[in-house]
Amino acid sequence: MTHTVPSDAFGRRHNEGHGRRLTAAFDALEGFPALAESRNRVLSVVRDDNPNTGDVVAAVESDCSLVITVLRMANRLAGRKRGKIASIPQAVEALSPEGVEALVSRAATFDFFERSPGWDNAPERFRLHAVATQSAADRVARVLEYPDRDELLVSALLHDVGKLVLVHSYSAYPSQIHGEARTPEERIRRERRELGVDHALVGGVLARRWSLPNRLAAAIERHHSEDAEGEAALVRLADMLAHYGHGQQVDPRELLKAARALGLSGDQLRSVMYELPQGNGQAKRNVDPCPLSSREVEVLKRLAEGKVYKQIAHELDLSTSTVRTHLHNTYAKLGAVDRAQAVLIATERGWL
Repeated sequence: MTHTVPSDAFGRRHNEGHGRRLTAAFDALEGFPALAESRNRVLSVVRDDNPNTGDVVAAVESDCSLVITVLRMANRLAGRKRGKIASIPQAVEALSPEGVEALVSRAATFDFFERSPGWDNAPERFRLHAVATQSAADRVARVLEYPDRDELLVSALLHDVGKLVLVHSYSAYPSQIHGEARTPEERIRRERRELGVDHALVGGVLARRWSLPNRLAAAIERHHSEDAEGEAALVRLADMLAHYGHGQQVDPRELLKAARALGLSGDQLRSVMYELPQGNGQAKRNVDPCPLSSREVEVLKRLAEGKVYKQIAHELDLSTSTVRTHLHNTYAKLGAVDRAQAVLIATERGWL
């Protein structure tokens, strides 16, 4: 990748010892703190008598530092999957809730009302935009029926991790570096001109330094590229939508172009933009392994639709006694006392 070399005195001054500055900042990121409330919620969930995997995943996914910590450790200990784990459900499975508890209990934390030494208010600013981008990415992914939702939530949350490196490397970042730039596109161009690198490229380098999967690093690295594809293109659009949701300036033409590159129509984009500020939240995901067989799930789905045994038997080409047996097995596996409770449990867990 070719970058323009800064020609002004300001740019030259900031490029002195460039590699040394970035390396020191990479090391500083080892101590990037988690939000204290996020840490406490994870510990509360994992210390439950029977921790629900989905709740553990959701609690970890709410915090950038915890996601980094859990992913890095999972990729170190994953054996044949070493360096290939790109989602929190996979990481929690590899570490176990007890392993997550041990990691999270040692995490450094920050609180909005108390400044973190060496970080000022950067962790809170970073977290707010990261979570907003994650929410926007999830909303777009549901519209597009994107298959790798778990991994997307991680890349969306960590897409700006390179900014933390630049904050530690240059005292003038971001205010003086960005100057009068207002849109994400203008700011990225200013970074390239003034520093010779941009936060997306630096974030990709950091992700690889942490031995995270290359596809995750690539999504972070390319999320501002006009020719981005797949996950990177989704994160690019989500980043713009997060700025929009915070009332910050975005270029309408770039926003529409990014949406169309993903196959999102103008009407679909307008619908997403209308809904985002309302905070509809993320749809339930199938995180916990389903104990039911595929046939038991098919029977339960039809039961949830209000169909009787005879109808279900006809649709699945089964006898009514077989349908009854499947349902009794389902109740036992789910710990349900009747059909209503079975449907409720399966729906809440994301199995229906």
